[in-house]
Amino acid sequence: MAMGKKHRVELTNIERTYAHKVLDCAETARGFRKRASILIMLDTGVGKPESHEKIAARCGVSTVTVWQTAKDYCEKGIEHALAFQKPENPPRPAIVTGEKEARIIALACGEPPTGYARWTVRLLTEKIVELSILPVASRETVRRTLKKLNLDLT
Repeated sequence: MAMGKKHRVELTNIERTYAHKVLDCAETARGFRKRASILIMLDTGVGKPESHEKIAARCGVSTVTVWQTAKDYCEKGIEHALAFQKPENPPRPAIVTGEKEARIIALACGEPPTGYARWTVRLLTEKIVELSILPVASRETVRRTLKKLNLDLT
């Protein structure tokens, strides 16, 4: 399947100026600059654009990115085509939800087990599984939960 000419990009003068402004701004993220470059190179208002493959090679992206940028521009406009698109659904649901997070924090702020001066991430992980707060837990999950709230075990 050729990902080519279905979505025709013809920027208005205002959109072209906006795309150039995005490119020229020092604080613009690399991904935004690449998509702005793609739109400028795909613009049929200034001449015949190069192939998607050539544009992809010049911008350092895949041909799918070129095609998707053109599609986003045609369907939703330049702001959407240049903006960061957060996925609607995360790749997997969060393991630690609000109620479980509260129980983990309460446990970490409580008294450490007998024979220990303080909680460690390893001890917390074992206790969380023992108390069935989470069916399984990795030390990294517990560490990230504590770090999110700037909770230090020392």
